[in-house]
Amino acid sequence: MDIKNKVVVITGAGRGLGRAMAHHLARQGAALALIDTHERDLAKSGEMVAATGARVAVHLCDVANEQQVTDSFGHIVRELGGLDVLVNNAGLLRDALLVKLEDGKVSRRMSLADWQQVMDVNLTGSFLCGREAAAIMAERGEGGLIVNISSVARAGNAGQSNYAASKAGVAALVVCWAAELCRFGIRVAGIAPGMIATEMTAQMKPDAMERITRRIPQGRLAEVEELVHSLQYVIENDYFHGRLLEMDGGLRL
Repeated sequence: MDIKNKVVVITGAGRGLGRAMAHHLARQGAALALIDTHERDLAKSGEMVAATGARVAVHLCDVANEQQVTDSFGHIVRELGGLDVLVNNAGLLRDALLVKLEDGKVSRRMSLADWQQVMDVNLTGSFLCGREAAAIMAERGEGGLIVNISSVARAGNAGQSNYAASKAGVAALVVCWAAELCRFGIRVAGIAPGMIATEMTAQMKPDAMERITRRIPQGRLAEVEELVHSLQYVIENDYFHGRLLEMDGGLRL
């Protein structure tokens, strides 16, 4: 798929990877629809995209809210004239051990609220946005692409029961949807990043960062630009379908 003039929807586009992906694709000539729940961050991302000369629409939307998703996608099609690519990037972390003991007694459990919030945004949000995008693409009859952002943590990681389960689910959806939607000319793919140098990882304690870096065969975190390049590859390679592109520097949790 040629990126130029394509309409690309990116969820979680208010900051970090979502903003970087939007800015890069805008410079490649795409029209961008940006979705997030943080108004100020979303506005800044929209300004950055607009500064490239690209067409852009911004939408405050909770991806776990079915009505908001339906309304936002309808507005995007009317504003930008179509929908060619969806990047399911919105994600949430609420790390905690399943149970924690102090003096032989359980002092803390992963709360149901922390479990549910992560599943709502990461997995249910991907489902709702993917379903809406698939419906629009199928009815338009012009094909399209859905990209789910998973994680190296999908195989499981201590302290991340909720996040790992949600990202495993996101990866499974790639396989399910690829089999179902190919008949409509819709490709489905995923990207599974490892540790990436972002604002969030920059706030980690130096000793924790050192421990993580030692476990990465490449000896460093990925740069945001490397993740963005992976997305461009997935968009442009029309034979990449039903698979996850692992971009983790060889890290195995």
